[in-house]
Amino acid sequence: MRNLHFRRTARTSVLGGAALVAALALTACQGGDTAAADNAAGSAPQKPAAGTSAAPASDSTKTDGSGTSASGSGSDTAKESGSATRAPAAKKPQDSDTGSGSLPTCTGANTKLTITSVQRPVNHMLLTVTNTGSKACNAFYYPFLKFGEAQSVPPVVEDSKPQAVVTISPGESAYAGVTTSSADGSGTGGYSTQDLAVGFQDRNSGAAGGMVDVPLGKDVYVDSTLTVTYWQSEMDNALMY
Repeated sequence: MRNLHFRRTARTSVLGGAALVAALALTACQGGDTAAADNAAGSAPQKPAAGTSAAPASDSTKTDGSGTSASGSGSDTAKESGSATRAPAAKKPQDSDTGSGSLPTCTGANTKLTITSVQRPVNHMLLTVTNTGSKACNAFYYPFLKFGEAQSVPPVVEDSKPQAVVTISPGESAYAGVTTSSADGSGTGGYSTQDLAVGFQDRNSGAAGGMVDVPLGKDVYVDSTLTVTYWQSEMDNALMY
């Protein structure tokens, strides 16, 4: 009887231990499945929240290396503003020589030329041009002179260049000083002549009209120091060189 009770007790203990082992195994499996599920959930990509876009940033909001936004719409605005502030086309310059740009050039056709000797400075003559026309004319640069059979015109005194082109009103005159020879006899190739021809220049330094014969009235001696001034509006300015 006692042996039978012992066997029942031992069987009960074995069954209880087996049940406990099974329960622990089941718990361990559930814990492993839970951990695996958690790991799987952590590695899965997150879905974007509702109302948000996963599209990449557009080119219009790209930034440059300095982090400054380079908006495409800003470029368009810059282009539009650039065209709106473009500098106006340059205006055609006015004729600085004539003021109005409509005055004719002084030539032998609208003027009269005379030349006279002066006492001072020595070996000087005064060339006078008078406007005989009905409109003012421009006396450009200096007169071309040809004494006798000379093959070239004398050089101009550059220091005599006026600040503006000389304009001669109808009936008014302009002047040019002529140094015929050196006062100390240092000139060379001298000769005497009673013939003088005078020519005018246009605004481009070319000949304006033909040469005009100007009577000298007497022999005039010229040498290699022969020079002429620019046209001057005042007589004294023409004779100071």
